[in-house]
Amino acid sequence: MTFHDILNESTKALEAAEIPSARLDAEVLLSFCMNCDRLEFYKNPDMTINETQLVAFRNLIARRLQWEPVAYITGRKEFWSFTLEVNSSVLIPRPDTEVIVEEALNICRKIDSPEMKILDIGTGSGAIAIALALEITGAKVVATDISPAAVNLAQKNAAALGLKDKIDFRLGNLFEPVDGFFDIIVCNPPYISAQDYEKLPTGVKNYEPQDALLAGKSGLEFYEKLIYQAAGFLQKNGWLLLEIGAKQEAGVRGIMEAAGIYDSIEMRKDYAGLPRVIKARRKVSG
Repeated sequence: MTFHDILNESTKALEAAEIPSARLDAEVLLSFCMNCDRLEFYKNPDMTINETQLVAFRNLIARRLQWEPVAYITGRKEFWSFTLEVNSSVLIPRPDTEVIVEEALNICRKIDSPEMKILDIGTGSGAIAIALALEITGAKVVATDISPAAVNLAQKNAAALGLKDKIDFRLGNLFEPVDGFFDIIVCNPPYISAQDYEKLPTGVKNYEPQDALLAGKSGLEFYEKLIYQAAGFLQKNGWLLLEIGAKQEAGVRGIMEAAGIYDSIEMRKDYAGLPRVIKARRKVSG
């Protein structure tokens, strides 16, 4: 079969199963299977693939038809300026999460410190920690996760990008494995409420780790713990940056204000115009 034929066939199958981005998914999986760029399908639409390649590709499509995320099928996901290895032990990094990296970099530009100390809570694949370690010269980054599989994968990703000695990965819940004080604490916590979790797309609910998504009944449970505990690990005038759900700004801001230990509370929208990151500065007193 030609590239043209196999892509049309697989796209129709994915569309029939109501898989979003059917054509894109088909192209990504075929490029992965053929170890080539997607541009090849447009440059050489009549190029044929052999039977072995066809069987391998159809096996990938069969997995996608079961709503398994493309990133888990290929075992990789692009984030920031690099590619991460991912598997079902970690949440798939989303482009929206790059906003928290941008905000952390903005803060770093304003802080006059030769050695920025940064803590990433719940690092997962290591996406945020790796992006910050790559971008900030001289930064000392600590990254934690409660999942041994996640920590192992994050360490592997960091090593692949030459950051083995720049990020200190630690196993433990929230701040349990942490000591000392940090200029910036970042976190993309679980923030899906029990009610909203049941409404998640099949590909998310059936494949991505529940512990990285489900926060509890209200969806704010982790924020309460993070906001109060983080104060004990932030330098005076240090910053806490949290990714939030689209409808959680008021709730998270309320927790920060009630804590009485933060000022300069601000929200940053993502590129879809939705609330995405809330940040606050640790007061000098209080």
